[in-house]
Amino acid sequence: MSATMQLDIVSAEGEIFSGKVDRFFAQAANGEVGILPHHTQFITTLKPGEVRVLTGDEVNYFYVSGGVLEIQPDVATILADTAIRAKDLDEVAAQEAMARAQEAMDNAKTDLDVTRAQNALAEAAAQIAMLGRLRDQLSKQGLMH
Repeated sequence: MSATMQLDIVSAEGEIFSGKVDRFFAQAANGEVGILPHHTQFITTLKPGEVRVLTGDEVNYFYVSGGVLEIQPDVATILADTAIRAKDLDEVAAQEAMARAQEAMDNAKTDLDVTRAQNALAEAAAQIAMLGRLRDQLSKQGLMH
């Protein structure tokens, strides 16, 4: 039996995932990190993007809007403002959010307005990119026409 670790993904709305996993990948501030059981303890911020969770042959995908990843000896916790199961992402809503963010960027009058618009744009772009990667994977597996 291979080693596993506890992973908890929690958002402001509540817990979205909790379970034993073989490994997972997340978008840390300085690039993607891969976490295996017994990983060295650390804490890092997360960028908006994909969290890939592997358990046996099963892969689960989540979108997080950013947040914090904390690694303890046998437990990893992702705390995010927003966390969504990939199957619940809405591409039309993400495209609309991107258009609104771009409009906000174009109309920004202060540095704070620019920062808010940049953050909204990064979140929408990360959701759209994740949906594209998932669509490509499903297509390669013959699960999408």
